[in-house]
Amino acid sequence: MTSPTILQVEDLHKSFGQVHAVRGINFEVPKGICLGLLGHNGAGKTTTVEMLEGITEADSGSILYKGEQLGKRLRNEAGIMFQHTALQEFITVRETLQMFARLYPESMPMEDLIRNFRLEELLGRETKRLSGGQRQRLLLAIALINNPDIVFLDEPTTGLDPHARRDFWSLIEKIKQQGKTILLTTHYMEEAYALCDQIIIMDTGKIIARGTPNDLLRQHFNDVVMTLPWVQVPEALQQQPNIYRNREMAEILTSNVDEVIRMLQTADVPLADLRVRERTLEDLFLTLTRNHAA
Repeated sequence: MTSPTILQVEDLHKSFGQVHAVRGINFEVPKGICLGLLGHNGAGKTTTVEMLEGITEADSGSILYKGEQLGKRLRNEAGIMFQHTALQEFITVRETLQMFARLYPESMPMEDLIRNFRLEELLGRETKRLSGGQRQRLLLAIALINNPDIVFLDEPTTGLDPHARRDFWSLIEKIKQQGKTILLTTHYMEEAYALCDQIIIMDTGKIIARGTPNDLLRQHFNDVVMTLPWVQVPEALQQQPNIYRNREMAEILTSNVDEVIRMLQTADVPLADLRVRERTLEDLFLTLTRNHAA
């Protein structure tokens, strides 16, 4: 059964002076999925998200939320976690939650927010004394304070250490399990692969790829990446068209691992440091954004 559409975007355009930031994009967001919006800086993703949130007005095109033009309904039913959010520094976590709860006609029970985002031990602490991971948990709780149907997360794990990032992923998974729709922007391809049901890749204001992460990988790649130290690759092999240097490593792109191993053995290349990995979203992102012309 197909999920109903919660957001519908048609022929969306936005310019800033001579810069055409968003160029006629179209897509739909089914209810209950996590959609990742990916793109390098300047690709148009932030402008797109700001239009979806109702913060920036489009020059032309339409955005429908549950079949209606953006307005009060979206403001009441959306949760937003901005990339940079200023918090009152000399009030506690408890007071911060209470303050934001008063901004909405209805809010989630405070005890649920505190438990779900593990804020129990932080309630009496001033917000300026929170660590990066603790601050992000509080900001996510604020984004969920009105029990939204759709949640916008703008690069929510930027600056977090690997442990804090994984911890944050588990919180997002809990939100997904509640049936909420999530629109996520991120520069971390591993994060997009772990969390997103579908992704959209933007470049120069246009959508250049969309689909599930695995479907996109299957569509664009039929090979694997074999790596070994560059210094171990003879100069004659370094000239092969499918062998690239990535810092101190050689990357060999191939759909025939056995053939490459035979080639390396013939050239007396040691295989102890040889590694084989599948293609990743980072490979896809770099390939598409490198080759796409405006």
